[in-house]
Amino acid sequence: MRKARRGQVDPFIVMDVMEAARALEAGGRRIIHMEVGQPGTPAPEAARAALVHAMAEESLGYTVALGLPALRARIARMYGDRHGVDLDPGRVVVTSGSSAAFILAFTALFDAGSRVGIGAPGYPSYRQILRALDLNAVDIPARAEARYQVQVADLAGQDLQGLLMASPANPTGTMLSRDDLARLMGWARDTGAAFISDEIYHGITYGTRAVSALELGDDCYVINSFSKYWSMTGWRVGWMVVPEDHVRMVERLAQNLFICPSHAAQVTALAAMDCDAELQDNLAVYAANRALMLEALPPMGFDRIAPPDGAFYIYADVRHLTDDSRAFAAQILQEAGVAVTPGLDFDPERGAGTLRFSYARATGDIIEGLARLAAFMADYQGRRHG
Repeated sequence: MRKARRGQVDPFIVMDVMEAARALEAGGRRIIHMEVGQPGTPAPEAARAALVHAMAEESLGYTVALGLPALRARIARMYGDRHGVDLDPGRVVVTSGSSAAFILAFTALFDAGSRVGIGAPGYPSYRQILRALDLNAVDIPARAEARYQVQVADLAGQDLQGLLMASPANPTGTMLSRDDLARLMGWARDTGAAFISDEIYHGITYGTRAVSALELGDDCYVINSFSKYWSMTGWRVGWMVVPEDHVRMVERLAQNLFICPSHAAQVTALAAMDCDAELQDNLAVYAANRALMLEALPPMGFDRIAPPDGAFYIYADVRHLTDDSRAFAAQILQEAGVAVTPGLDFDPERGAGTLRFSYARATGDIIEGLARLAAFMADYQGRRHG
């Protein structure tokens, strides 16, 4: 049977690493997971209890395509509390995870062949979703001296119909300053490009609050998710905020593409938004893990890093250690029992010389993983220089 060209997307390498780790675990080995970008904690306890109650009392059938009105209102209130933005709940669109939000945004904003700029390194599924929709992902190489965040100067000469930026970013955890975000939004406005702000790591920051694009204007799409701060990766529920005159268009797309997000996940998400004490405890664990990583990695040889402002990743330049990050990650997994992600997922041109370490797991796992990495790197360096 024939295959569509649009279906020929690249694999998500971190998922391949997860499968290799799973195979080793099936053989009886204990693997420390520093590859996957998901919290090691479940959805908040009170949120899970709310779902148990709803399952006993409600049918949990279809919701309206834009999501439960109560959840949309609660999300809008959060923007007031966290960002000082008076947001109309009617502009909030609940989605089946941020992945569905990207599909809706790209479909609503761009025609086939449109060029959409994305930062490199960056989340790999941006590129693959764009490709599957017959859109052109244009990598904008971000400079290490700019902490791998795209600056307006990097856009010189670019002809783009869209610009997608993430802050805090995956894989680096670095953030755009308020001024840099404003300049990028201004560039998009001046050139007629649609601006999309990926804010799914908001809430997970260390010292400096992340700025929402909504603080700087309404002429943008903002995408967020309950996966990270709210510890609900597998529940597949997220949202986006769109300009008022885009709501009906997005609603029609959502009706036909997804019908509605999971009712059960929306109930859980609504309750999770009032579980801040538990979520702040999770954040304290990430902060402790971050400190451990920043102290332990440089002496091993992973010393070319930009300390993360948010999220739960360390992105390391390892060109002085290898020219094949995929093989290097496989060797670390096999010999040390630590799963890490090769940078090829995030930067096709420069990723052969980078690795991403996730510190979203329990602190005990991070301590053990770092000890294993230290032993591996001592042996690795010895073999290279012996």
